Amino acid sequence: MPRIEVTPEISIDEAELAFSFVRASGPGGQNVNKVETAAQLRFDVANSPSLEPAVKRRLERLAGSRFTKEGVVVIFAQNRRSQEQNRQDALGRLLRLIAAAAERPKPRIKTRPSLSARRQRVESKVRRGETKRLRSGPPE
Repeated sequence: MPRIEVTPEISIDEAELAFSFVRASGPGGQNVNKVETAAQLRFDVANSPSLEPAVKRRLERLAGSRFTKEGVVVIFAQNRRSQEQNRQDALGRLLRLIAAAAERPKPRIKTRPSLSARRQRVESKVRRGETKRLRSGPPE
């Protein structure tokens, strides 16, 4: 089976993708009412041998509501007029999602505010307090 390259390190087998076509909603007249142009793409992330476990976890988080309980990403494309264009749109969106999940997040390096930054913060608080103190009415 042909493989689809997502990144230089990751490629997925075309057999892992399941397309189905349904009638699209919205405007379009007779074309929308008669032709099944909307594409639904299903990709079983949980059982995919092409992805590493870390990528699968990040993909689950990125996919959000498009990720089912069974571990399947479902992408629905209906913006184009033809079935093939919607198929390509859905495939492109899936590949972008997987590519985003493949990027490792940069680890956060703990930093502390500098001495001058701490002094500046305290000085601004003192100035603000002075402004508020001056707003109050005369002492009784």
